[in-house]
Amino acid sequence: MDKKDIYKDLYNRLDGRRFMHTLGVAHTAACLAMSLGLDTDKAYMAGLLHDCAKYMSDKEYLTYCHKHDIDVSDVEKENPALLHSKVGADLAHERYDIEDEEILNAIRWHTTGHPGMTVLEEIIFTADYIEPNRTHDPELMDIRQEAFTDIKKAICHIYGNTMKHLTRSSKALDPMTAEAFEYYGNLI
Repeated sequence: MDKKDIYKDLYNRLDGRRFMHTLGVAHTAACLAMSLGLDTDKAYMAGLLHDCAKYMSDKEYLTYCHKHDIDVSDVEKENPALLHSKVGADLAHERYDIEDEEILNAIRWHTTGHPGMTVLEEIIFTADYIEPNRTHDPELMDIRQEAFTDIKKAICHIYGNTMKHLTRSSKALDPMTAEAFEYYGNLI
């Protein structure tokens, strides 16, 4: 599929709010890549496809993972929405013909992140949080500025806010998120 076909397919699958978020992430990712001297097309494509599985229900995520031999952790069983990144990476390959492992991994890790992410993974993780349609965090303007001056500092800031949110909401913490929080916290 070319970019135009992917765009049309996502437009038809995602609800309007999710589609606007997707475009925001794709554009933000390209801008971050440009600021870092990286491939903007690759960043745009990873951003465009990062939520390509978001139209599915929790039950559909679990069924898809079972049918496609995708590992599901205990935390993911409790909160199947976390699986959209794993399922999305698989869909990006199977439905949208993405062969580039960097793009697939950026999609795969955009929700939890992991210690020592690649720069493209860091870009998609960050772009998902800071894209222009987001308004959920009172510190968002600071994080947006950090993203374009010191992306690792922005990631640390994002993880700190995510940990506070998960603690307040009593949601289960994915162990990879905790590991990544510690890793990036130690870098700053």
